Amino acid sequence: MNANYSKLLTKITAIMGLMSIGLLTTIPTPAQAQQRRPSIFNEPPYNRRSQPSEPAPVSEPSEPATEAPTAPVSEPTQSTSVNLVTLLEKDESFKTLTQAVKAAELTETLQEKGPFTIFAPTDAAFAKLPPDALKDLLKPENKEVLVKILTYHVVPGKVLSTDLKSGEVKSVEGGAINVKVDPATGVTVNDAKVTQADIQGSNGVVHAIDNIILPPDL
Repeated sequence: MNANYSKLLTKITAIMGLMSIGLLTTIPTPAQAQQRRPSIFNEPPYNRRSQPSEPAPVSEPSEPATEAPTAPVSEPTQSTSVNLVTLLEKDESFKTLTQAVKAAELTETLQEKGPFTIFAPTDAAFAKLPPDALKDLLKPENKEVLVKILTYHVVPGKVLSTDLKSGEVKSVEGGAINVKVDPATGVTVNDAKVTQADIQGSNGVVHAIDNIILPPDL
């Protein structure tokens, strides 16, 4: 694995980032997570080690998001007859995410009953990465890092936008996601903004986001 990370270090010089319940898929062990991280994780806006963010206090009262986030990618979609994987495959905004889910072998997991909530980076979010970064991330030898990133975008249970409150939620990967709800501006998760909320499937819900988010320990 270290040799594979070394290849990433020599090829990738800019930013990058990017699902499943631990009982249903294999999440990298702590020892694996502590291996050398690609240099791209040291670049803004993903250099969290040098600029740790403070989680929004859970104890403070907050209001659920009652307004649709601004600048939606498209009209909200509700197709509760199909699972989340099929939902992503049919949506033109999630072609890259669908490819990544397949590369990480998480398709079957995300077709299970769940339910799951996916904070799903759009193709526009992936387009912010250098082409070589995405290409290398999707290679079989980097599967463990890809699984770790993808599962960080997944939260157990079905959480609609009206259920979200400012504070922290625990991802399937195990790391905490910082959620900020502002009725005036919408919902943000870490450094990403929810651009389309409540895309519902038979086993959960998808919220489209405009950036890839990374686990705190990556």
